[in-house]
Amino acid sequence: MARIRYRIEPIEPHAHRFEVRLTVEDPDPEGLRVWMPTWVPGSYLIREFARHVLRIDATAAGAPLAIGKIDKNTWRCAPAPAGASVEIRYEVYAWDLSVRAAHLDATHAYFNGAAVFLAVAGREHEPCGVFIAPPPGRIGDDWRVATTLPRGGAAPWCFGSYRADDYDTLIDHPVECGRFDLVSFDVLGIEHHVAITGRHRGDLSRIAIDLARACRAHIDLFGAPPPFRQYLFLVTVVGEGYGGLEHRDSTSLLCSRDDLPRAGDESTSERYRGFLGLASHEYFHAWNVKRIRPQAFVGMDLSREAYTRQLWAFEGITSYYDDLALVRCGLLGESDYLQMLGETLTRVRRGHGRRVQSVAESSFDAWIKFYRADENASNAIVSYYAKGSLVALAIDLMLRERTAGARSLDDLMRRLWRDHGQTGVGVPEGRIEQLAGELAGTDLSAEVHALVHGTDELPLESLLEAVGVRCRFRAALSDGDKGGRADPAAESAAPRSWFGARVGADGRIAVVHEGSPAQRAGLSAGDQILAFDGLRAGSVDSLVAARAPGSTVDVHAFRRDELFRCEVTLERAPADTAWLEIDPEASAEARAARAAWLGQRGASS
Repeated sequence: MARIRYRIEPIEPHAHRFEVRLTVEDPDPEGLRVWMPTWVPGSYLIREFARHVLRIDATAAGAPLAIGKIDKNTWRCAPAPAGASVEIRYEVYAWDLSVRAAHLDATHAYFNGAAVFLAVAGREHEPCGVFIAPPPGRIGDDWRVATTLPRGGAAPWCFGSYRADDYDTLIDHPVECGRFDLVSFDVLGIEHHVAITGRHRGDLSRIAIDLARACRAHIDLFGAPPPFRQYLFLVTVVGEGYGGLEHRDSTSLLCSRDDLPRAGDESTSERYRGFLGLASHEYFHAWNVKRIRPQAFVGMDLSREAYTRQLWAFEGITSYYDDLALVRCGLLGESDYLQMLGETLTRVRRGHGRRVQSVAESSFDAWIKFYRADENASNAIVSYYAKGSLVALAIDLMLRERTAGARSLDDLMRRLWRDHGQTGVGVPEGRIEQLAGELAGTDLSAEVHALVHGTDELPLESLLEAVGVRCRFRAALSDGDKGGRADPAAESAAPRSWFGARVGADGRIAVVHEGSPAQRAGLSAGDQILAFDGLRAGSVDSLVAARAPGSTVDVHAFRRDELFRCEVTLERAPADTAWLEIDPEASAEARAARAAWLGQRGASS
């Protein structure tokens, strides 16, 4: 029996409270220290899970022990009598309906271990046991348990005893308890399960078939067998929501009800493509970040930040392969993929932050910037997910071009898997850039370094041209224009005016873009526009669209409770909307290169 044991019970579902009992045998004669992580791996923000601990007490040999906090996430317990074990009992408030923490009500219980389990300082490497108990009364009569925690006596999908090799393993297997729909499928002899919580009308059979194809594409890339004995997709369905968090043998996903396909609907909607891309993204993480890890993540301290400049690779490369795998396995058509690629390029081009921050800097500052976006974020921050995926695309196409198709990013990922994922050796800073040069057989260090550490525009037009794809830019046709496709209306449309601010229905400015007419006129985020040219402002976007570039608008607005006026000279909308299309005049060589990129793998290294 493990000397460290946990018992977790959803004692008050209506009050959203778990009770956790931690039993520690052979405690330190000088007293125990226990601590709770401040963040969860995969989500790079200090979240202070200890703030949800409501009460805590300790006993040994039937008598109370003094226990108290010594810092924000650490408690010290007084010494126990010789030979006695210590039981620490505490309650955790759980009302965070996300993939990161814990949520409990009368319909289900979900938790990430980092949000509910205290670690025993100095003994994090020891095996531990976990007993998952049902809620009291009749609430949990028909509840089941979905987790990849190894069973230590519990029957499949049931409450009972589970185990973990150490604390890191314990918190890397999220748990869902409740009434969920379950569908399973096999990929190369490996069982995969999908547990869906929440009301939905999804076609479980189709979801299983499609996910099986996507999973097989990822396994084929890295090579069979995959690095897990089973895999679990934990899906929580809500009215509107989106998110995912990776784990070694599972993932937690949050999706909208309309993201799932309905029975009888054979089409693949844009929303379902998004769900498949999310699942594909988190599955790829089972290799890239859970096992191929930045050096900074090896032996990381979950009580403080773990800094790396490589999130562009571990999230950006993953974001590149999530949709690419859907093309390669036939779930996504070539034109649909190019549309999605164009939409990503559009999002990046519309942010001035790409000129201010490199993806390496974005990676390092994720803890203080990316997850704490404010009204100036688009002017100051670039996404290591979105631009990181474009950097990955550039490296992939660059390798293919320099080696006449003999090497690609696929080979780079397989090398990382062999040298780092299978060995547990962290990836040093700069290793991925260096490896790209090794595979290319030529010095790519300056070019790849510029992609990762620079703020110049990525050379995607020329790289895509080499695979027979045209990349073009135009002005947005409307505020809802996400780009991605050519639009015949763009050819004949009159030049569109640009105000340079995102304005809500109530006239309140949410964002003012860097260098925009609105900014030059003195408008700021938080200002509330009242009138244009002396008339009450309705839809600011419509009012701007009705005026020609170069015209001047007299604006009245409130800043706080003070009225002011300014003149805004509208400009022609910038050509920041990307669209990609197959070049019908591409050479046979370019067409073959595109087929290799979107279809067959590159040569093995």
